[in-house]
Amino acid sequence: MSTFKIWLEAARPKTLPLAIACILSGSAVAAQTSAFSLSITLLALVTALLLQILSNLANDYGDAVKGTDNEDRLGPKRAIQQGLVTPKSMKNAMVFNVFLTILAGGALVFTAFDKPTDILSFIGLGALAIVAAICYTVGNKPYGYQGLGDLSVLIFFGWLGVAGTFYLQTGGLATAVLLPATACGLLAVGVLNINNLRDIDNDRACGKHTLVVRMGPKWGRIYHQALLIGSYACFTAFATMEQLSAVGWIFVLAIPLAIKHGLAVWHSRNGETLRPMMGDMVKVALLTNTLFAAGILLQ
Repeated sequence: MSTFKIWLEAARPKTLPLAIACILSGSAVAAQTSAFSLSITLLALVTALLLQILSNLANDYGDAVKGTDNEDRLGPKRAIQQGLVTPKSMKNAMVFNVFLTILAGGALVFTAFDKPTDILSFIGLGALAIVAAICYTVGNKPYGYQGLGDLSVLIFFGWLGVAGTFYLQTGGLATAVLLPATACGLLAVGVLNINNLRDIDNDRACGKHTLVVRMGPKWGRIYHQALLIGSYACFTAFATMEQLSAVGWIFVLAIPLAIKHGLAVWHSRNGETLRPMMGDMVKVALLTNTLFAAGILLQ
């Protein structure tokens, strides 16, 4: 493979729609209040994408170093695992990514805010996001190996991603925005859950105690259904509270796809049958958030 293709695959582009989804939903809800800036939206999108790529590179490095990326892992082969990239090169790529993230995040914060308190607060949140992206699998006690990955995804792809984007656009925070923020986060957790269900046996053997490893495969599948139901319940609650017109409910058009996916996960027998379902879950998340955002903008 060419060098470009190697690094493109290391960035795991199939997972990047999750970053797009949270920025899209947060910006749409902000536009509902007549507070919308295209420049802030684009800078937020670039920053979110860079943070997710950083997390993907760090996962490649961390799981390879710890031996979790081995022949028993059912997920897509990663760059270090295949010998396409050395650990040192991956660390250098992470450092370069952090530099780009700081540039994009700094431009975002100084474009969005004038108040020193807001600037300092979001610089702190940005630093926390960078640390969280790296420490999921890297370090002596990565939190992803302690079953805290689901909470982290809910926070960064949900509450911070959506509500944070809303704050960047409006300079304030409305309680109602926490509903789509939670919904978006739960769908993102669903993607992680598929990944963890797929590799539950190998993760358990390698000492990676994900939430699914702790609860077991049966409860992991029940948990997946709860994530899907909880997400649509939050979107429905927001549409009801905000008294959206019929077009604001078009996110329900994604429900049949979500039901089909949920049933497939429920009836899956093992990790092998779950292989293609992470991509399906990403599609459910992106379609739902896109329809939700479109419904808001068309009000």
